[in-house]
Amino acid sequence: MSAADFYTFLTGGLGLLVALMTLVAWHLWRMREDTRAGRLSALDGISHEMRINLHRMVSELSQVAANPAVGPDVLLPIRHPQLDGVNSAMINANRNGIAVIGVTYQELEARKLSLRAQLAQGNAPGAVLDDAMDAAINGVAALYFWEVHKGALPKEIGRVRSWDVRDWMKSHGFKAEAFPGMHLRDEVVERLRMYGLELTPKPLTHTAWEYYNMHYDRHADENGPLGRRRDAPEEDVADEAPEADDAPRGLFGFRKKPAAAVEAAEPDEAAVIEDAPAAEVLTVEHAAEAETLDPGPDAPGDETKPAG
Repeated sequence: MSAADFYTFLTGGLGLLVALMTLVAWHLWRMREDTRAGRLSALDGISHEMRINLHRMVSELSQVAANPAVGPDVLLPIRHPQLDGVNSAMINANRNGIAVIGVTYQELEARKLSLRAQLAQGNAPGAVLDDAMDAAINGVAALYFWEVHKGALPKEIGRVRSWDVRDWMKSHGFKAEAFPGMHLRDEVVERLRMYGLELTPKPLTHTAWEYYNMHYDRHADENGPLGRRRDAPEEDVADEAPEADDAPRGLFGFRKKPAAAVEAAEPDEAAVIEDAPAAEVLTVEHAAEAETLDPGPDAPGDETKPAG
């Protein structure tokens, strides 16, 4: 074999190896994508299956509430093959959410069996029907956690607008007046809040009339901002006089002094003239008294005087 034939064989073998590796990688990628699509379809099937069961149960409970004399055949048994298939296949999913769905199904089945037994005996549904409605509300809340938040815990979700929950129920056909004497959407919102989901806005604690009629003592609240303010004494408030704002203003807007203040500041010329002679007379009298006094032998200037 010549060198050219050898290099041709080597190049062809490497090309076939690269093509084979590419084909194997493509098949592995297709298998991975098919598995992922099947997993997502199975998880979506759990939501679809539970939504159908809840709609059917709400409809059945509405019929029982409207006509308590119906027979137990109205209540059909609950089946969930999609959930059973996910549990048996061990699909990589949020097992906490799947467990909550399974427990919710158990509650729905138990309440429906109790209601069937009550209707079979010919008794009034009464509290058993209320328990079944409560279980249906729990089922809608569990479906919201699973479908919207992928089965996450309430503390992991954060804040949610209550109107988003109402819009979700409205889009899936859960009517507010499905149960007589009850607002289904409000009940579901309150049930989610009871489970620990932070829904905004928070419910009002006072009506408008109660809020605006509340009496608040700012002196009683030591930590309040109004309680730390110091009130002015009454005598200081009484002595304060309002400042006259109608005084004339000068060129640059400064107020001019009133005429009475200017006159009080300038001295009276007549008073100065009358006081001046009195001061001079007083000075002369003091000088005469000083000359008549005997200064004594030790006083300065006595050496120049002749002895008398």
